[in-house]
Amino acid sequence: MAPARLSGRTLLTARWVVGHRADPAGGRGGHVLFADGEVVVEDDRVVFVGHGFSGEVARRLDFGNAMIAPGFVDLDALSDLDTTILGFDNQPAWKKGRVWPEDYLKAGPFEMLSEDDLVFQKRYAFASLLRNGITTALPIASLFYRAWGETRAEFEGAAAAAEDLGLRVYLGPAYRTGNQVLVGEGQIEPWFDEARGLESLAEALAFARDVDGTAGGLVRAMLAPDRIETCTPDLLTRTAAAAREMGIPVRLHCCQSKIEYDMVVKLRGMSPPEWLESLGFFGAMTLLPHATWVSGVPGIDRPGRDLEIIRDHGATVVHCPLVSGRHGNTIRSFTRYREMGLNIAMGTDTAPPDMIMNMQVGIILARVMDGSTACRSEHYFDAATLNGADALRRPDLGRLAPGGKADLIVVDFDRPHIGQQIDPIQTLLLAGHGRDVRHVMVDGRWSMFDGVIPGVDEAADKRRAQAQFERLMALYPVRTWGHPPVEDIFSSAYPVVSGPVVRGTP
Repeated sequence: MAPARLSGRTLLTARWVVGHRADPAGGRGGHVLFADGEVVVEDDRVVFVGHGFSGEVARRLDFGNAMIAPGFVDLDALSDLDTTILGFDNQPAWKKGRVWPEDYLKAGPFEMLSEDDLVFQKRYAFASLLRNGITTALPIASLFYRAWGETRAEFEGAAAAAEDLGLRVYLGPAYRTGNQVLVGEGQIEPWFDEARGLESLAEALAFARDVDGTAGGLVRAMLAPDRIETCTPDLLTRTAAAAREMGIPVRLHCCQSKIEYDMVVKLRGMSPPEWLESLGFFGAMTLLPHATWVSGVPGIDRPGRDLEIIRDHGATVVHCPLVSGRHGNTIRSFTRYREMGLNIAMGTDTAPPDMIMNMQVGIILARVMDGSTACRSEHYFDAATLNGADALRRPDLGRLAPGGKADLIVVDFDRPHIGQQIDPIQTLLLAGHGRDVRHVMVDGRWSMFDGVIPGVDEAADKRRAQAQFERLMALYPVRTWGHPPVEDIFSSAYPVVSGPVVRGTP
């Protein structure tokens, strides 16, 4: 069961409140800062934001030197153990188990984790999202260690976990009709099994119809074809048609590497966005992580119209600066995409799922690309809130305004590392991190209060996650080119010297 709502009206106060002001001309409006502001919540809705609420309230909560803000919208939210960190210092990816070798494929890929493991991963990841102030999440997980795609059973477990923890989610098992396969040293080719992929699509559609709107609306459906190079035309056209019929978002990882881009051009005779346009794939809620390898960027010598296609069809670029930056990549750039009129929303896509850190890394990368005046703190804060809500066509999310959903976070500005404040948003992007989120409300319920998520044993969950992670690492040689021993796949920063285990109180 989701956390219980408080009865009656609750008035919240803090040094700063990030409210929302409507556009008189009918646009979406924008965030405003209320110094020593108030937020009043009743049931699942915000009823007042500003100063001097005159109505009756059942209780008052003053959070002092803190910021009350809308919860973050994460369109590419990590929902497993982050296997991408295994590639942080272990490259190239094809040599370190990140691409299936042909002999593993022929032998028959298998599930490397049990159903219980997969359900635990979702709950473990969802708790981490809440700790970092993410109130709306579209989960993403790796298919590298899966037999093929994600299953209905694990996503039924995910729906139950989201309801129990009080996290707003859009759920849909990932599916595909193909995969990248190593046929020689560093030689990657596509491989397809369309019949199997279409069966996975049918299962995903059945799940979407059953889950959409459950848990009092906390759980919604999405469709999640995995990556563009692993999809056939029939899979994508059926996906797009179903999404339009059901009115749900579709997320497709696209334009995220030169390998993917070149593979699509070779297979389809056009760029990834051009191919999607030719299929009629784009819809009202098309989400495209990561768009880091595209044509048509102003000032970048890569001629084409990829970005224009994405923009003109109203699709959203899901920007994940931390995971991209870890691998030496970024969009080129946030400022140029924004100036073109693209909707840029945010995803975390890695551990830690710290949206504040992602905004900080993003603004640093943008300024490295285009200079120190290229973008401002509020541009990234909009991307993590308003733009994500717009991508989902949810004007009741990503902002604190009367009538909107009571999805909010409280960020503690009394932490010693915060230092002196300019304004809360600039302060957040200079000195904050996800661990500064002290309280999280979703749908009018406290999903986390004073850093505690009810029913979650952090220490026990961390031990279980580490044990699962180590079992997964031990299986890597099975699906790594040449099947080297595990110690040759994963290096250590320095030599490891083992010794006796010493426990106890010093």
